[in-house]
Amino acid sequence: MSQTAAQLVAALRRGRRDATAEVTVLADRPDATVVRCGHVVAKAHPPGTDPAELAVRLGVAAHPRCAGILLPPVDDDMGALPDGRRVTLWPYGEPVAPDAPDAAPWVEAGKLLARLHAVPVAELPGPLPAMRGPVKAARAIARLRAAALPDSTAIRAVLHAWSGLPGWARGVNHADRVDRVDLDRTDCRAHGDRVDRVDRRDRRDYADRQEVNRLCHGDLHLGQLIRPRATDWRLIDIDDLGLGDPAWDLARPAAWYAAGLLAPEDWDRFLGAYRAAGGSAAGQGDPWPRLDVPARALTVQTAALALAKAAAAGRALDEAEEAMVEAAVRIARYMEAVG
Repeated sequence: MSQTAAQLVAALRRGRRDATAEVTVLADRPDATVVRCGHVVAKAHPPGTDPAELAVRLGVAAHPRCAGILLPPVDDDMGALPDGRRVTLWPYGEPVAPDAPDAAPWVEAGKLLARLHAVPVAELPGPLPAMRGPVKAARAIARLRAAALPDSTAIRAVLHAWSGLPGWARGVNHADRVDRVDLDRTDCRAHGDRVDRVDRRDRRDYADRQEVNRLCHGDLHLGQLIRPRATDWRLIDIDDLGLGDPAWDLARPAAWYAAGLLAPEDWDRFLGAYRAAGGSAAGQGDPWPRLDVPARALTVQTAALALAKAAAAGRALDEAEEAMVEAAVRIARYMEAVG
């Protein structure tokens, strides 16, 4: 048990006024620590979490407009651990069973996302922070670079695929030009025309997507659904919640489908349920014009994390990680083929 987990356990026991209450550690990672005591779960948010933005996100989760969509907090008061990490309290709920893929609630996930994207943001607490999906993707690339791994086809492909994404999908502010940090300086000099084309494309793409800003979850996967006390499914984890392109919330399932990790029938159930519930992020025809960029970004993010984590643990990639890295390689090869 980490020091953060031990501090969180002690704080939860104090809050329940029971020094011997049984506490279970549900997650103990640098980016999130979660412990359970009875029907209450305490979460220590990532270091550096902005308290004001977290307060807004808590208010959104507790807002009547999000009832039945987002899991509401036990209360909206935030505590803090000795190291300054913010702590929030939530009702406990049963997670998706990882050993029962046939029972995965893809239909319910699609319906919840459609309802979330339809929430009128003007009625919510504010100012709403930006959805943090693209920022997390950029941090995954930064982590891969910081690992300073030996050169390989996979690493070159991941970085090349990353450099081909529009700036907004790489967490670059629209007022900036293409983030030159994400491109090799020599490559920039050799391919100045391409960089200028990407810059113009970034601005068009960003302007188009600004018209569809909605309330977004920012990090949708099946681990973000729970069923509290046998009620309907709810979305959890508000750390990345905010205003953004709703297509991002469909991107991880889309990336898994494209990489062969999500069965076609599950993808169809998820997308069909989303559309049937009024979700508009993928349109009603071919979804890929809207989902292509976010799905590529999530593919590259997942591949970068897979390479960095496997190297840090001194292990080979597992089957799912290998599939995502291979998908990133295909993206890079396609980019080279089309120029």
